Amino acid sequence: MDPMTYEGYVLPEALRLLKQTVQDYVQKEIIALERELDPEAIELPPEHFQQLSKKVQQMGLWCWEVPERYGGQGFNCFWDAVLSEDAVQHRAGLYLPGYGTFGSPPQPVAYEYGTPEQIETYVVPTIQGSRASFFAITEPSGGSDPARAIRTTAVRDGDDWVINGSKIFISGALQADWGIVFTRTDPQSRRGITCFIVEKGTPGFTVQPVPVIRPWYPTQLFFQDVRVPDRNRLGEVNGGWNILANRLLGRGRIPYSAANLGVSVAAHRMAVEYAQTRETFGALLSSRQAIQWMLVDNEVEIAACRWLVWQAAWRFDAGEEFRKEAAMAKLFSSEMLGRVVDRAVQVHGGYGVSKWLPLERWYREARVRRIGEGPSEVMRMLIARYLFSGSQPGGPS
Repeated sequence: MDPMTYEGYVLPEALRLLKQTVQDYVQKEIIALERELDPEAIELPPEHFQQLSKKVQQMGLWCWEVPERYGGQGFNCFWDAVLSEDAVQHRAGLYLPGYGTFGSPPQPVAYEYGTPEQIETYVVPTIQGSRASFFAITEPSGGSDPARAIRTTAVRDGDDWVINGSKIFISGALQADWGIVFTRTDPQSRRGITCFIVEKGTPGFTVQPVPVIRPWYPTQLFFQDVRVPDRNRLGEVNGGWNILANRLLGRGRIPYSAANLGVSVAAHRMAVEYAQTRETFGALLSSRQAIQWMLVDNEVEIAACRWLVWQAAWRFDAGEEFRKEAAMAKLFSSEMLGRVVDRAVQVHGGYGVSKWLPLERWYREARVRRIGEGPSEVMRMLIARYLFSGSQPGGPS
């Protein structure tokens, strides 16, 4: 089924053209380069990165989700989801779409809540590519319940704040030079959370890699009497909970789910193509019912997933309650990704677990996706809350 056309809905022509442009770019530029890279590569050679980043800017696809006034393209959440599905369809795409050649902007809260000075100092240079950022929520005490789990403290001391504590499983902090750190500023309130911009190199702030199943390592952050000026506070004092709940956690699950969908599409396509060329006992794999049923299950689940992702994006753009739909998309897409890639590996047999193909990397990285952006169990808990809070079962929130 053509993912760009469904009965009753056709993507806008401009979006269809951009979608095709992203497909062509990934196939002709990124995948072509990947054939020469180590299977565990997390970056392109500098000369290729610079060349391709300029090309993406010329194509009008640089930082497409960022408002135009800050140097992006200003695409809404739905366009972001549609394009993200195609941007990830290469070996490293699940965590590094285009190896960063589409741009690596900071989290939207940086420009939604940032002061003009913060935007000029941190946000714009990051969008332009001269700086890099991270955001830090999860702590050793947990990540899915930040109201209780955040124990890193920030205490006011004159014009500064003094931060103590640690964060863990923070992506991108090794490569970044600044980040948004969520701290507890009111120990008496579950929602007494404030976020700060912290620069790497600040005395008392250290970063260590955490080796994991994927090649792009997250990090552990340590804060020992780290002094941050009040001008680096992002948003209001004790206003960090609203930033987390309303802008960061729910919204981020939509492109995350679109990435799960995109890699599923790529793995499924590989399996279908291989089944039509590989013979066993004198017949193509595609003639075997056992193989057919695996591929049919992939096809059905991918189609269902796409609608879940699109529905969440539509509701976000319409300003409607979207968090149940985002949780549904994240839950289904992450679990579906594991099943689709597993079936694709099985269809390919020994080739499926070789590093000659991207399937084995996707297989490992897919396992992480059931945890990142909220574990499956937490997503089910959130969806259940909506079911019992007056939301119509089987309908929109």
